[in-house]
Amino acid sequence: MADPRFTRFAAIDWSGAQGHRHKGIAVAVCETGDAAPALVVPPSASAWSRDDVLDWLLDQDRPTLIGLDLSPAFPFVDEGGYFPGAPDGPPDARALWKMVDDASAADPHLAVSSLLTDPEIRRHFRQHRDCGDLFPGGAGRMRVCEHGQRAMGLSPTSCFNLVGAAQVGKSSLTGMRVLHRLAGRVPIWPFDPLPPEGPVIVEIYTTIAARAAGIRKGLSKMRDAGSLDAALANLGSQPHRPLARYDDHATDAILTAAWLRTNADRSELWHPAAMTSHIAQTEGWTFGVS
Repeated sequence: MADPRFTRFAAIDWSGAQGHRHKGIAVAVCETGDAAPALVVPPSASAWSRDDVLDWLLDQDRPTLIGLDLSPAFPFVDEGGYFPGAPDGPPDARALWKMVDDASAADPHLAVSSLLTDPEIRRHFRQHRDCGDLFPGGAGRMRVCEHGQRAMGLSPTSCFNLVGAAQVGKSSLTGMRVLHRLAGRVPIWPFDPLPPEGPVIVEIYTTIAARAAGIRKGLSKMRDAGSLDAALANLGSQPHRPLARYDDHATDAILTAAWLRTNADRSELWHPAAMTSHIAQTEGWTFGVS
């Protein structure tokens, strides 16, 4: 049963790709009860833009639990900073969001190309044909909650890796520009405390929802109506309304919105044992990692 604090649940599959509108962005919403989440139609008939999503988030005023599928910060605890050795490094996530947004101000569509050419910052990232000398190699640096994800049998990727199909760094960086613009306007947990009313944004990892819905490792992507309905049923949801197109983004958003509805009342997810106040303000936390 969902926490009565929330009456609406939304999941947003995000994209850090170049360009204006992205087929990789999907927004799904459901209410309390057991009706399947439905996709929100983008303002443009073609696809969502990141600016569209920002506007949609700013329009929310109901008690909605909103999951964003991106990492809101870089690792900090392991090295005592996001960019060890860099002068005037941001001391917490809000300062990081401002730095990313300011450095990318000239980039359209909430992109981050300018930031990644900074001679000091680029040293920390693995980019195509440009692995920075301060990227540690291997899987790269991980946040505390990402170590928790690994303990759950998941396979998180370092936000400092910008190469390959599984990279999440560009999604995270573009998402930080959005979070900076939302700061003080829509609460973002755990950087902000859980508010008594209105919407709140949390970080989600859609694979957590997939595992909870009984989808085995290596088979997390649902690309047909039958597999989506079977997963929804495992979360206590009715079948979904047929989609015009089945892709990972739409099905991930639909399933994760249903998962948020069934897990919003779990106290241990709001109060993870390993999340100190320092971690909450520097690295954040993935809702669903207890």
